Amino acid sequence: MKKAFLLLLTSIVINSMYAVDNDVILQEKFPKKLSDFTFFQDSSAQVPSKGVIPYDLISSLFSDYSYKQRWVYIPEGKKANFIKDEVFDFPVGSALIKTFYYPIDERDKTLGKRLMETRLLLRKNSGWEAVSYAWNETQDEAFIKKAGKTILNEWIDFDGKNRSVRYRVPNKNQCKECHAKNDLVNPIGPKARNLDKVFDYGDESINQLTKWMKVKYIDKIDDDLNIPVNWEDEHFSLDARVKSYLDINCGHCHSSTGSANSTGLYLDLTENRPTNRGIYKKPVATGRGSGGHQYSILPGNSEESILLYRMISVDPGVMMPESGRSLSHDEAIEMIRDWIDKMEI
Repeated sequence: MKKAFLLLLTSIVINSMYAVDNDVILQEKFPKKLSDFTFFQDSSAQVPSKGVIPYDLISSLFSDYSYKQRWVYIPEGKKANFIKDEVFDFPVGSALIKTFYYPIDERDKTLGKRLMETRLLLRKNSGWEAVSYAWNETQDEAFIKKAGKTILNEWIDFDGKNRSVRYRVPNKNQCKECHAKNDLVNPIGPKARNLDKVFDYGDESINQLTKWMKVKYIDKIDDDLNIPVNWEDEHFSLDARVKSYLDINCGHCHSSTGSANSTGLYLDLTENRPTNRGIYKKPVATGRGSGGHQYSILPGNSEESILLYRMISVDPGVMMPESGRSLSHDEAIEMIRDWIDKMEI
């Protein structure tokens, strides 16, 4: 009897250690350490606690060539509601967790990685709130950085070249520059259409939406989804790849409800009006950001197109996106240059 009691007690202690602390998510003040949320059983190895589910997007936002791991947490007994072409309506107490990192050497991932930051979006009673935690040098804890932080990092890329970046952890106000919808903080990635892909969970490989239903995070959703493509996959048409890239990288701001709604340049996946997508569209306000060019997209002439000009630039007063990067995305730039140049005039 005593042995059975001790086993039960041990089980309770272990489960409590690995359970997410719902009270910490909802408390007004953010904790100083990421570990206080207990999102991970092993923070350094990024092993999630029970109920914290990893996920991935069909196409991912560019952030200075960093890699990302994503997780979602929904309190037991609650569910997220499906909204077509929009982010799921997550219940109070939910958390979206994203860790940014660089491998030591992209040619051999077994050599390890350097964790840079873990960003959180927490669904509180008053709405979504964002906060970032930067990882320390020993890689065993991440600490809150409300004022942001610059981290110098180096890695070796797929071609064996030494790369470096001044990685920027955003301050609390900068999070809203991208995560804004109708002037309120809002997630970007976890829309049903962005999750409709198979993911390897270790114990099974299954479509992510099916998995979310299986763990009772969501109910059934509409089958008729406007699904993007992986912009890096050249099996898809150039037009589909570009639209998917612009959707995840630009569409959250450049939409009728985003922070750039006044520009009239809408790059959401479902936008089909040529002028609103930038074709022969003149900027609302001229300035350095236009580079002296007349149109967002001038068909057949990428070098005279504002869209490409701002993607290439790393000048903070010119570049797009305005924050979240310090490097140009060379591969995407070449793709969009090709797309514009092949447009019929």
